[in-house]
Amino acid sequence: MELLRNLRLLIFTFILFLAFNNGTAADIKGLGVPYVQNYTKHVYQSGNQNWAVTKDENGIMYFGNSEGLLSFDGRYWQLNRMPNHLIVRSVAADGKGRVYAGGFGEFGYWAYNHKGRLVYHSLTRLLPAGFTLKDEIWKIYVDGERVLFQSFASVFIYHKGKIRVLEKGGPFFFLLKAGSRFFIKSMGKGFYEIKGDKLAGIPNSELLDNTEVLCILPFQKGKYLIGTAKKGLFIYDGISIKPWDNHANGFLKTYHLNNGCVVMNRYFAFGTILNGIVILDEAGRIVQQINKSSGLQNNTVLSIYSDNEQNLWAGLDNGIDRIELNSPLYFYFDKKGDLGTVYSSIIHQSKIYLGTNQGLFYSDLQNHGSDSFQSFDFKLIPGSQGQVWDLSLIDGQLFCGHNDGTSLVIGNTLKKISSVSGGWIIRRLNSNPNLLIQGTYNGLAVYKKGPDGKWEFSHKVSGFSEPSNYVEQDAKGQIWVGHAYKGLYKLQLNSDYRKVVSFRYYGSNNGLPGSYHLNVFNLENRVVFSSDSGFYIYDDISNRFSKYNHLNRGLGSFAFSNKIIPAAARKYWFINHGKVALVSLTEPGQIKVDSSSFTILDGRMVQYYENISRINSSLYLISIDDGFSIYDGNSINVNAYNAKSLPRVLIRKFENITYGNMLISEAAGLDITEIPYNRNNVRISFALPYYRQAKIRYQYYLEGYSSQWSEWSSQAAKEFTNLGNGSYTFKVRAIINDRKISESASFQFIILPPWYLSKWAYFSYLLLHIALFLILRRMYFYNIKKHQERLRKKLQKEKEEQLRQEAIINEQKIVKLKNEQLQADLESKSRELTSSAMNIVYKNELLQKIRDEIYGLKDSSGKKLGSDQLKRLDKVINEGLNDERDWNVFESSFNETHENFFRKLKSKYPELVPNDLKLCAYLRMNMSSKEIASLLNITLRGVEIRRYRLRKKLNLEHDKNLAEFFMQL
Repeated sequence: MELLRNLRLLIFTFILFLAFNNGTAADIKGLGVPYVQNYTKHVYQSGNQNWAVTKDENGIMYFGNSEGLLSFDGRYWQLNRMPNHLIVRSVAADGKGRVYAGGFGEFGYWAYNHKGRLVYHSLTRLLPAGFTLKDEIWKIYVDGERVLFQSFASVFIYHKGKIRVLEKGGPFFFLLKAGSRFFIKSMGKGFYEIKGDKLAGIPNSELLDNTEVLCILPFQKGKYLIGTAKKGLFIYDGISIKPWDNHANGFLKTYHLNNGCVVMNRYFAFGTILNGIVILDEAGRIVQQINKSSGLQNNTVLSIYSDNEQNLWAGLDNGIDRIELNSPLYFYFDKKGDLGTVYSSIIHQSKIYLGTNQGLFYSDLQNHGSDSFQSFDFKLIPGSQGQVWDLSLIDGQLFCGHNDGTSLVIGNTLKKISSVSGGWIIRRLNSNPNLLIQGTYNGLAVYKKGPDGKWEFSHKVSGFSEPSNYVEQDAKGQIWVGHAYKGLYKLQLNSDYRKVVSFRYYGSNNGLPGSYHLNVFNLENRVVFSSDSGFYIYDDISNRFSKYNHLNRGLGSFAFSNKIIPAAARKYWFINHGKVALVSLTEPGQIKVDSSSFTILDGRMVQYYENISRINSSLYLISIDDGFSIYDGNSINVNAYNAKSLPRVLIRKFENITYGNMLISEAAGLDITEIPYNRNNVRISFALPYYRQAKIRYQYYLEGYSSQWSEWSSQAAKEFTNLGNGSYTFKVRAIINDRKISESASFQFIILPPWYLSKWAYFSYLLLHIALFLILRRMYFYNIKKHQERLRKKLQKEKEEQLRQEAIINEQKIVKLKNEQLQADLESKSRELTSSAMNIVYKNELLQKIRDEIYGLKDSSGKKLGSDQLKRLDKVINEGLNDERDWNVFESSFNETHENFFRKLKSKYPELVPNDLKLCAYLRMNMSSKEIASLLNITLRGVEIRRYRLRKKLNLEHDKNLAEFFMQL
């Protein structure tokens, strides 16, 4: 019985292996659905409906959107509006820089101009004279140098700058291309092939009457696959058209086929109006069905396109989706929420089991074909309601660790074998392979294998009752238990594993970083301990923990993983709080970490309860929070990492950010861009048109600014501020999943010099320098001349000064001589004046003596002279004494000698009378009172009286000497 069970398991595993490994790596798997990336209208910021899809030679995707031409480069979305904001119904890239587009009454092409701006060029002006386009352009195909545009009324052929209208045969449904041939179906009867400019009828095409032909695809040798709206699929072999009986016909008739394309050269994808996408192989089997319940945003597929990276693009009635057909990860999502949160999953005996917070669910696997699509119908196993923690397959028996205990899963039933609450984890004891040890809510439980080979509950270990999230046995037989919050325990059990002989708690005091989030795992037959600070190992001798540096260095960011799950031989899954990596230790001393292949899973797993179960050496079942994923390690598309096939990085935007954001170019590199110096702040946006799920990082280098490549970064834009004037070359390249580096892309731009460093400025500077040179030269010679003139004038002035000094000296000499002469003259005049005054005094004294003598004369008789005679003589003497002529002469001489003494004195003392002036003059000459009395012909007493009166008029104090006063005046 056990042998039969193991044989069935082996056969089932072999079937699954074939399902994932049949043929080449470019196979579409049937278990689960491939990864679907949703681009909602909120992401691409445009209209709901997407009518057409194409891809240009640079790898940029274009979509005919209800608001215009929508483009996507893997990082940035951009909308370009048609004239009059028309809906774009059709698009086609010619691979030579043009993207043709059509809408209502309009068609033409978009192309980049020399400034790097995507510009629309209408072709309707080339329509024949008198022809007016009055309906939508639904299809556009590029055929060498020809481009065909199709509306319901006509087909237009654009060739060498001219447009011809196909001969009338409409109205038409859709123009369709299969290989190099073009087919078109008329509305009603008639199915044609376009040959040149003519319509050639297809014989025996009556089966296609009264139905829409919506796709024609190259089929097997010389055959074509025809898809109709309501009659299903047909095969055209060049002679006849016959229905193709296959598994999808009923589906396509029911849900209304709308379009189709060839995928991977051997599959056929059909979009429907009502139920998403179905993919068939060449045998007509459904290998994939993708709709809203399995990941699409909308079930109405308006357009479908398969690119060269094995992506299937779906333009939907509401959004855009990318389906990664050759992904190593396929998914099942519980979109309705019937299952709850998935904590564990496993495949066993043609059933897939999901352990969730609501119970244990199962679904049968359909094995009617290795490549057939596997649909699921999950049902709850009776009695499993509640939290399921763990599903473990041991010796062909499936254990279910439940909140209420532990059961064996048999088909769609449970056989409870333990009532110990909370079966978190179960491990086989290395020291006794016939025993299993389980971590539970309150300690450890032991299971043993019965005589019939069935596992059964044995006992609960006594002496330890702590919650045991993680349990591992080391090489010495000691049991390590990881507590959720308290740290680690090391247990020593007795020989029958029923009782804890000793246990020890380990926390931060024993070299661990703390007590929280410490887990224990078996890695290469060695017990390791995870923490938020990295992995630790235990040293029995020192009884302490230390960092596992070799492992931590090799793991990089996954050194902080919270879980390790065994994979294949010497391979392990490391889970770092929701991020997954497959780590290989197959090469001695080397640790290889592959995390980029699993970025799709980031954040999708239940944290701290991540589960990955192994199906075979390359197949794994991964629990995610709303379903599961199947990973096939053999289906990695090696071409995706071939450097020669990697697209080149595109420089998508070149913007000036000096004053806001001003777009300079949408396709930098067409021409060298010149930027004014006062706008020398720029932002360069770039993208790698690689659409598969991968870790893409960029590295840039600006020649003329930096000296080396930057560090790798996920940022797809770089700003440069305050750039100096000069020529710059920006280079950028990308690396995918840290494996392959793309070729670098580059473009040049120039920061123009400021106005004061421009060519005209330099020319002006030259002219200015010349003018300045001439001015300076002129000034130089002028200054020389001025200097010479100054020297001449200085010499002349010095000569004049010398002459002047000589003249001054001579004049001084003359003045001195004059002064001496004047002094001599003055002294002489003073002497003369004194002499004159003394003469007057002498004369007056003489006259007085004569008078006295006369009065004493007697005649001969001795008698005195008569009175008359005396009077006459006295009168003569008085006249002599009072003669004003003497005073006038004296006054004149006195003024000359004493600098107009009388004028000064009169001006200061106007009340002085002439006699006062005379007295003043005599006093100035320092004459005695006697001499003054003689000159004034008065007595000495009279002189004193006059002196007194004069002192009063002059307001002089009594002690002030009059003579000194007049001498100082």
